[in-house]
Amino acid sequence: MQKGTKKNNSGKKTKKSGDNGRKAVRVLWSIFGIGIVLVVLFFLCVAKGVFGTMPTFEELENPQTNLATQIISCDGKVLGSYYVENRSNVRFSDLSPYLPQALVSIEDERFYSHSGIDGKSLFRVAYGVLTGNKKGGGSTITQQLAKNLFPRGENLSKAKLVLRKFQEWITATKLEYNYSKDEIIAMYLNTVAFGHNAYGIRSAAKTFFDKDPKDMNLEESALMAGVVNAPTRFSPVRNPERSMQRRNLVLKSMVKNGYITEEVYDSVSLIPIDMSHFGVMDHNSGQATYFREQLRKELTEWSKTHFRPDGKPYNIYRDGLKIYTTIDSRMQRYAEEAVREFMGGSLQPSFYKHWEGRKNAPFSLTDQDQIDALMEASMKRSDRYRTLKDRGMDPDSIRKVFDIPVPMTVFSWDGPIDTVMTPWDSIMYYKWFLQASLVSIESHTGHVKAYVGGIDYRYFKYDHVMQAQRQVGSTFKPFLYALAMQEGEYTPCTKIPNIPYNIELEDGKFWSPRNSGGKHINEEVTLKWALAQSNNWISAYLMNRFGPQAVISMARRMGVESPIDPVPAICLGVCDLKLIEMVGAMSTFANQGVYIKPIFITKIEDKNGNVIERFTAEESEAMSEVTAYKMIELMKGVVQSGTGVRLRYKYNLNNPIAGKTGTTQKNSDGYFMGITPDLTTGVWVGAEDRSVHFRTTELGQGSRTALPIWALYMQRVYADPTLRISQGDFTKPSATDVDLNFDCDKYEIDYDAVEYIDEF
Repeated sequence: MQKGTKKNNSGKKTKKSGDNGRKAVRVLWSIFGIGIVLVVLFFLCVAKGVFGTMPTFEELENPQTNLATQIISCDGKVLGSYYVENRSNVRFSDLSPYLPQALVSIEDERFYSHSGIDGKSLFRVAYGVLTGNKKGGGSTITQQLAKNLFPRGENLSKAKLVLRKFQEWITATKLEYNYSKDEIIAMYLNTVAFGHNAYGIRSAAKTFFDKDPKDMNLEESALMAGVVNAPTRFSPVRNPERSMQRRNLVLKSMVKNGYITEEVYDSVSLIPIDMSHFGVMDHNSGQATYFREQLRKELTEWSKTHFRPDGKPYNIYRDGLKIYTTIDSRMQRYAEEAVREFMGGSLQPSFYKHWEGRKNAPFSLTDQDQIDALMEASMKRSDRYRTLKDRGMDPDSIRKVFDIPVPMTVFSWDGPIDTVMTPWDSIMYYKWFLQASLVSIESHTGHVKAYVGGIDYRYFKYDHVMQAQRQVGSTFKPFLYALAMQEGEYTPCTKIPNIPYNIELEDGKFWSPRNSGGKHINEEVTLKWALAQSNNWISAYLMNRFGPQAVISMARRMGVESPIDPVPAICLGVCDLKLIEMVGAMSTFANQGVYIKPIFITKIEDKNGNVIERFTAEESEAMSEVTAYKMIELMKGVVQSGTGVRLRYKYNLNNPIAGKTGTTQKNSDGYFMGITPDLTTGVWVGAEDRSVHFRTTELGQGSRTALPIWALYMQRVYADPTLRISQGDFTKPSATDVDLNFDCDKYEIDYDAVEYIDEF
């Protein structure tokens, strides 16, 4: 009995021990299962936004980043951008093939084999944390993209930082599910910052190399792939040696991953970093700066009445619009070069020499009180004055501040000068500089092809194309002559006695202009000769014949909108008009009498390439086709034998050109309007203050100051065969019942007279 009992007790003990083991296993499995469930629930809660907002599918499809609005020329070049962050997107097909290879090699070499999270890298990071031997990060390119698209925010606690990491993992897997590997590479390169105000690879390629991303070579691609890790530390501008080491490390990684050979590495790694094309893109630099500022103002107004699909107005600084303009980057470059070459290399040095040693220079004023008043007015227009006034400083205290020397950078034609001077002296320094503006319009479309509003936007913000209204001098005379051709029985060969004419004014007094030329007095002269020589007596005759109001009406039909007083003296150009108005009006002659209002934009697209709006020029008939052709023949005389003749003998421009010079009172303004079958281009030269000018008409007339810029510009335009600008003749009207033979008797060209004949 005792033995049996013992066996039973032993058996019970064995059974109990086995049950405990199985129970322990079940508990472990339960704990593991619960852990799995909790982990799954945790990730589900994270994904559902329980612990914080997560990006939706729609947000993944349309990530909200600040995209720069790009200004694109008619030949496909990016002229500049409006931005909070200078960023614009590219597709994978827009990238150099070296870029993805370099990026993957240095940032995520298993990119093409994982699904957004690299387990091997995570284990390496975990091991490094536990052992204190950390080597590299664990984030994949996709995770970095998630972080860039949906930033973490600042000053996160450790717990929130860990939670944010889990959120990025989930976002990364969503990105991998919704996008291809190539798309993720492109998105990443679009979102990353490269330093120097360059966000995204398109901006970086332009900033560092003045290239498109697809044109970057191997060493440039490796450099950019290395910079993204630490833009400041590896900046090729600030830290060139460290940047080169980083670039070569990227190249070595490309060898390791089989993208390039050791031989290629050996040769490319020795190539120095070339930053000769580096240039930070901002509103002060690049091409067409004055144009871009004028366009910015117009787009700001446009955006107030145009709305995104979500009902909010478009934002030109954030919405990544594409503004397709009429500007041709090649012609814009030629225009800027022409202004720089003549103004900096010839006219400004001549102006300095002209005024050297003169009292009160460069002012023509002799009254010191008047000069002080001009200086005071300039001081009050300055940014420094407005800033101090906004701070509550009284005028007397501000004036004292302007006498305190401070470090500053000032403009010169040889490049910026770092110096120390008083703000008051800097105002006087800038009074010496002559300004210039140019606008070139395609005659048959109204498209503005080149736009130069001043000599340097960084230092002179005032736009002399669209903002400035200056006396136009004899360039106004074509309005008067066009009226005569349209309303009277006049032709270019009509003869008028070349004698003084008196015009009776409303107060009973008489007005008669003077002439500076002495040829053919008391003889009959053709209208073609009179306009060519800018004869004031013949202009007075025509004004007396038709009256001021009729001339103004003709100018209005040709697009002039600025106020014009109906006085006889407008036949000599005493009215203040904008250069854009004048050039638009002159293009009417080349366009067979149809006025086309100048336009700058052809279309606007959103960030996805959808056209928001298209733009077409406004047109209206200003005169008959025959009248327009008569005017072209009249204005040809200016270049053939008149005030514009130096286009022939000095600049060798012998193709058909119609033109008109202009010089205003005391030589304050010089103009040249040049018309060819394809282009109508106007140039103005003068100083900011009208009291600053050449003392003699021989030096200050439009044929001396403005015409050379036109000539240099057109020489470059004609030399570029890709522009296809015609050097042929103007098209004759289709009318068959009108005599279009205007080969009037020609007078001998007096090369000495035409240098100063266009005096107002």
